[in-house]
Amino acid sequence: MHAFPSRVPSALPTSKNPATLSRLYARPGFLLRRAHQISAAVFEDECRGQQLTPAQFGVLTVLRAHPRLGQSTLARALGFDKVTVLRVLRGLEARGLVARESAEGKRNVSVLLTPEGERVLAEAQKPAEKAYRRLMAPLDREQQEQLIELLQLLTGELEDDARAAFVPPAR
Repeated sequence: MHAFPSRVPSALPTSKNPATLSRLYARPGFLLRRAHQISAAVFEDECRGQQLTPAQFGVLTVLRAHPRLGQSTLARALGFDKVTVLRVLRGLEARGLVARESAEGKRNVSVLLTPEGERVLAEAQKPAEKAYRRLMAPLDREQQEQLIELLQLLTGELEDDARAAFVPPAR
């Protein structure tokens, strides 16, 4: 196993700190949350011209591949809960990037990209790829593949414990 340099403050055991911080900083949940914060910051920095968050980019990407998805199906396609998908959709709708249509009343609402949403998503492809490369830059190719494989293993094995279901849409 490699020892990776870290800018996390040292938390060596002391009389006031009996290794609690060092255990905290080494916990997978802490590191995954921190990695997510960094990933989101890098993405938002690279996509600042498009003013997109990772969640918004995800919604636009799924809708590009699967037009007119229902809101619940869209939420599951990204592993979002209903509140999160509604919050993201409201922001995208306010910017004119998506539109919601109801077939029979408000219960069956489908979501689609607008032409402006298509344009912004197309414009965001290069910055999003740059964000991906920037995030993965500290790792060599083998480590990048290993990281993705381990994250897929972890999320796949523990999917039943998630608060929101992840169900990719049918092709």
